[in-house]
This record gives sequence, C-alpha cells and structure tokens, in this order.
Amino acid sequence: MYTSKSPTLNVHGETRDTVVFILNDFIKTNLKLGYEYIGVIHGYSSTILKNKVHEILKKNKYVDSFKVDIFNPGLTIIKLKKVQN
Repeated sequence: MYTSKSPTLNVHGETRDTVVFILNDFIKTNLKLGYEYIGVIHGYSSTILKNKVHEILKKNKYVDSFKVDIFNPGLTIIKLKKVQN
C-alpha cells in the first residue's frame, strides 16, 4: 500500500528526455531497497509529463501496475514486481 512514507520522486521541471533516465533509476533503486509501492509527482496542469511517465511505466519490466491517485491527480502510484532472490 502506498503511504505518505513511501518513496516519491518529484519530476516537476524536468524534460521528457531526462524523465526517462531519472524514473528508470528511481525504480531500480527502490526495487533493490525492497519497496513494493512508490510514487511519482508529475503535476496535473499539463499532461505532457504525466503521459511520458505512463509511457515509461508501460515499458518497464519491473513495474507490476500503476494508477493515478484518486485524491491527487498529479501523482501516479506504482506497484513494483517482487524480486526473486
């Protein structure tokens, strides 16, 4: 379950190109740390970053699922796949 203590990445002010590297690195790091749920703050005034974040998440093999937070449409909640040791 995603909580206020879950790791969250804020990509405000980033470009579509830099978001690719930052988000993939954030996912790999939190997977290694054993987190199941993480969040990405992309904002909701413009859908450019949100669309890019969702495009990246669809292609990432470590992402089990993701959804926009119903209480904050500027936040996407991501469920990571469990790592097999």
